[in-house]
Amino acid sequence: MFAQTVSDQELINRYLSGDEFCLEQLIHRHKSKVFSYIHMVIKDKQTADDIFQDTFIKVIFTLKSGTYKEEGKFIQWVMRIAHNLVIDFFRKAKRIPVVESQNEDYNILDNLRVYDESIEERMITEQIHQDIRTMIDFLPAEQREVLIMRHYADMSFKDIAEQTDVSINTALGRMRYALINLRKMMERNEIKLSV
Repeated sequence: MFAQTVSDQELINRYLSGDEFCLEQLIHRHKSKVFSYIHMVIKDKQTADDIFQDTFIKVIFTLKSGTYKEEGKFIQWVMRIAHNLVIDFFRKAKRIPVVESQNEDYNILDNLRVYDESIEERMITEQIHQDIRTMIDFLPAEQREVLIMRHYADMSFKDIAEQTDVSINTALGRMRYALINLRKMMERNEIKLSV
């Protein structure tokens, strides 16, 4: 068994040179963090297992194809893949949970809840959801990530801070700017969040 002193990059290099055991070591080293994140967001062990496996299939494919570039920590890259697969899961399932805001500030996502809708109201609500998702895609990456983790994955700001390796204040600031930017986009595009 390799000691923790062997870097992820060294394990990757050895794996690419034909030592399959090094891939096993990489997965073993990071599986707890990656799986815990996926499971915490998905809240279903079977689905989390599937996404975890898909994450490492993508990792293996990228490593073997030679397109992996060491631009930072390996684990951050793996977590980004897992995060993107989680977002894809929610998009495919069209499950968009909205959580209550923990502060007293007006929250634009609070207006998305509509009960006992007519077909017309449902169509309008679906269009509003689509408009919001489109606007979210235009946010800077850090703001988009925090907003998705908070509102779509129901993560606390403490968990978001740990996941993104920033302070809680930075995570809160990114969320604040994400909401400000969404409001500006709504005003610019004259989007109303009510039926």
